[in-house]
Amino acid sequence: MAISAKTINETEFFYGHKACAGCGGSLAVKIALKVLGEKSIAVVPAGCMSAVGFNYPQLCFGCNAIISTFAGTASMLTGVEAGLRAQGITDFHAVGFAGDGGTADIGIQALSGAIDRNDDILYICYDNEAYMNTGIQKSSLTPFGAKTTTTPAGKNIRGNIRPKKNMFEIVAAHGISYAATASVGYLPDFMKKVEKAKNIRGTKYIHILAPCPTGWGAAANETVELAKEVVDCGLWYLSEYENGEFTINNRPKEFTSVEHYLKRQSRFKHLTDEDIEIITNARDKKWEYIDKHFAK
Repeated sequence: MAISAKTINETEFFYGHKACAGCGGSLAVKIALKVLGEKSIAVVPAGCMSAVGFNYPQLCFGCNAIISTFAGTASMLTGVEAGLRAQGITDFHAVGFAGDGGTADIGIQALSGAIDRNDDILYICYDNEAYMNTGIQKSSLTPFGAKTTTTPAGKNIRGNIRPKKNMFEIVAAHGISYAATASVGYLPDFMKKVEKAKNIRGTKYIHILAPCPTGWGAAANETVELAKEVVDCGLWYLSEYENGEFTINNRPKEFTSVEHYLKRQSRFKHLTDEDIEIITNARDKKWEYIDKHFAK
């Protein structure tokens, strides 16, 4: 059955949380759990979702959920899956929700090990492009030029000087059962990918771009619009990896303005025309690779 806002279960599995207004990460968690259903067991490391979802005496998850160590999302998912399977329980989904820092930096070793074992788990990275929960510090998924508290914009260095790590393709390089990218700006696409992942055995990984108004310096009501625009301008792409092949899900016929996307966020306000040209050229080079190597 096609998943849409009208066909998914109306029960809420992530509600009453304390996230900032317009939080893209909380939207990703909420939608994923609505697709996966009440027999989900969520593992959430130290980060935004554990901070806003586990406020004593409230638990904002409507399914079983547990906080893991910052580095241990994937390893705890392994234990959850193995423990339930040992008890003869099979009708469940072990799903992890970790941010960009907890995935691409601190948690990459445990994730790599889980993929190597092909554990039957679903790992979802909600990528807001910095360590937002601890004060907006740079992660390896912070894009070039972005201002954070550890990559300030000054006279000589204008924000982050390193490119964003391609976590999706790193995961795919493991030969994973299923991997995909998504965006909260294209929720039907995300829902279809979660639905697909829950019916695949082995390790599954979905990397969803989830804007953070607080860290990005944008209005709370612009989250979905920004998450759509980053896809439309070509700085983020929607793709799947399965059976050893990459497929592109959305190829814009004509890219929208990179400059418009960047300049509506205060973390990029300092960028010069030269900086924007560097970012645009990097986008074009990436899409040359995608068009050559990814199936349409």
